[in-house]
Amino acid sequence: MNYLKLLLQISTAAVFFGRGYQHLFWDAPFRALLWDEQIMSGVVQSFFSLSWEDYINSLSVDDGINRIIDGFGWFYIVCGCITLAMKWMPRFLQRLILLGGVGLIFLAVLLWKEKFYSLGQFFEYALQFSLPFFFYHLIQRLEASPTFIFLLKLATAITFICHGLYAVGYYPQPGSFMEMTVEIMGWSDSTASGFLKLMGVLDFIVAILIFLPKVARPALLYMIVWGFLTALARIWTNFDFENIGEHLHQTGYAFLYRVGHFLIPLGLWIEAKKVKAFSNN
Repeated sequence: MNYLKLLLQISTAAVFFGRGYQHLFWDAPFRALLWDEQIMSGVVQSFFSLSWEDYINSLSVDDGINRIIDGFGWFYIVCGCITLAMKWMPRFLQRLILLGGVGLIFLAVLLWKEKFYSLGQFFEYALQFSLPFFFYHLIQRLEASPTFIFLLKLATAITFICHGLYAVGYYPQPGSFMEMTVEIMGWSDSTASGFLKLMGVLDFIVAILIFLPKVARPALLYMIVWGFLTALARIWTNFDFENIGEHLHQTGYAFLYRVGHFLIPLGLWIEAKKVKAFSNN
């Protein structure tokens, strides 16, 4: 069995379903662009013949933005279904997941803009938005070439490095990082902050080690564990055992679109094991 292809398929479907659920039931930062006067005022005046004040206060415009967000959400759900049923799909439908990947890149741009153009914010989503392209390529090629493995490792490394930039405080440590660590571990804020800095440094180290054959597998094993724990933390923090359904509704999608953060290192770990077994024969 091609485990890497299977794990890519699950990860790609998960990111589509997670982002789709987010768009349909919560929100996506489209207003960070569409309510930016510097960027949009000329467009609004030229195409809608509205003043900026009328535009941002219009209920119909706001409803239109919500419809756009819902449209993207449903499109991601469709892409997730196509991903799971890929081998039964005609080629033209298979290619829709590439358009879904472009949508995920656009979402990363919106999140980057919302976070004051921090490059680390954009590239933290590198693995998520590249998954559809990796999966589609592997479906067509059937086997993972050394170049494919290198690029998949690169996307994984970039994601971990950018996560580490926030953890070590290069960018301000997110309040959500602190909240999750304090809630789960029961530590003080200062202890939690120190722990996050340590884990950020480890993110940098393993991102380099996965490219060194002799130590790649232990580094990938670390990524599997840490990627799973950071994804699970989204659900586990403030877990409400009395209202599990509502809690999962609020947090489960954030776990889903991070599934690739541990399944892709697992796939790379399996590939590295195969290469090692071949080299020992």
